Amino acid sequence: MPRRKQARRTTVKDLRSILRLTHEQGLSVRAVSERLKISKTSVSTYLLRAREAGVSDWPLPPGCDDDASLERLLFRRVGRPPQDLDEPDWAMISRELKRKGVTLTLLWQEYRAAHPDGYGYTWFCDRFGAFQRRSSATFRNRHEAGAVMQTDYAGHTVPVVDPDTGVICQAQIFVAVLGASSFTFAHASFSQKLPDWIEGQCRALAFFGGVTKAIVCDNLKAGVAKALWFEPTLNQTFAAMAEYYDTTILPTRSRKPRDKGKVEGAVLIVERWVLARLRTRRFFSLGDLNAAIAVLLEDLNNRPMRHVGKSRRELFEEIERTALSPLPPAPFEYAEWKSAKVHPDYHVEIDRTFYSVPHALIGRRVDVRLTHRVVELFHDHKRVASHVRRSQRCGHVTVNEHMPKAHQRYANTTPANLIRQAAGIGANTAILVERMMRDRPHPEQGYRSAFGILSLARRYERDRLEAACARALTINAITYSSVNAILKSGLDRVPPAAEPVKPTPSHTNIRGGSYYQ
Repeated sequence: MPRRKQARRTTVKDLRSILRLTHEQGLSVRAVSERLKISKTSVSTYLLRAREAGVSDWPLPPGCDDDASLERLLFRRVGRPPQDLDEPDWAMISRELKRKGVTLTLLWQEYRAAHPDGYGYTWFCDRFGAFQRRSSATFRNRHEAGAVMQTDYAGHTVPVVDPDTGVICQAQIFVAVLGASSFTFAHASFSQKLPDWIEGQCRALAFFGGVTKAIVCDNLKAGVAKALWFEPTLNQTFAAMAEYYDTTILPTRSRKPRDKGKVEGAVLIVERWVLARLRTRRFFSLGDLNAAIAVLLEDLNNRPMRHVGKSRRELFEEIERTALSPLPPAPFEYAEWKSAKVHPDYHVEIDRTFYSVPHALIGRRVDVRLTHRVVELFHDHKRVASHVRRSQRCGHVTVNEHMPKAHQRYANTTPANLIRQAAGIGANTAILVERMMRDRPHPEQGYRSAFGILSLARRYERDRLEAACARALTINAITYSSVNAILKSGLDRVPPAAEPVKPTPSHTNIRGGSYYQ
């Protein structure tokens, strides 16, 4: 059965031709139909409408000389109720529609309540849509070379299979494009979190071999802390990356894809020309996936664009490469920023490890910059501490200078340190301190006694303390109390041999030396 040919759509230009051929040249309905390739029924219908509207001559009367006026005149009753033809205030309806909870159905119901013989819902929606298209013109942004790089994630993902466990992870596809040349970059990662987001930006700039004046990106939660159009607040790491590359971050408005129309188109092209070609392949690592993407990306950038006549790479080399600012000598080092409160022990907790800051900052909040190797702490935009990051999540990392003086003295306490301080007073003092720690089960048990001996040097002359220690060693009184009593009684000035021996008092409980003969 032969296929029926679809009838051609009649335009306002055809209506003018029908009226001109009929009234000016006097052609019949059949002749007009054959010349314009329009059915005789349609020609008769349009002529009838024209007579009912009072148009029966050529040229057309004033007021019908433009297409819109002629169309309104001939079709003013089609699809419209016979009464109450006043159009709604579309600008007011557009404003009301922005209110929370307000729908177009609700506004139409309110309109019909005020105009019972007004327009139907379908016509109401169609006319409002036409008003929106007229009032919201599309701005065609002509990006100059080197001005902008637009970035976003593709909606499609690529499965990557773990060869050891068989678990399938969906790889996210990061896409970047230059505004002037449409030179495109794509890279796969396992997430859209901040580390992968920053890595994608850095890899794109390295791929392009230079830095644009601005980076236009989506309001990704990982990179934009506060999505305010006039003054967006960036994540500190994202802001540090922009400062390192000397560029500007311009987040787009939420749910406004036209703000980054260039990358929206690039995402669509990558999905069709790169990801669609990989749909039947299986990948067991991100490295394999990115290698496959790089091959297809090379083909995409080298393929001539149909409406331009040149490839993306040719345009890039011709107009955009020289317009890019040079890259820094080294790639950006990823660092996370956190805020922490200094504990009473002048440490902050980071990943279950405690790092010290100057004790004067106890109770204050500090900014923490974390890299893979270093932990830096800032207060009032000044770095106050820097530590090598520990791989184990436990323990304390403390700098002596961060502690109060009293804590420093206690923290530096070791047997060797105490003996060395005692040796500065005299040899007997050093021997006494050593005996205090050696005669106890644990050296730490003798620390307090040793501190007491050393503190006596602040009240007595060193020679007296040295003599008192010598006397204590002679009588085997290895205690702080003995040395302190010797100094108080002045026995340190009396030679041990010249001291009179006190006789042992007689007592029934004392056996005497003869008992042991």
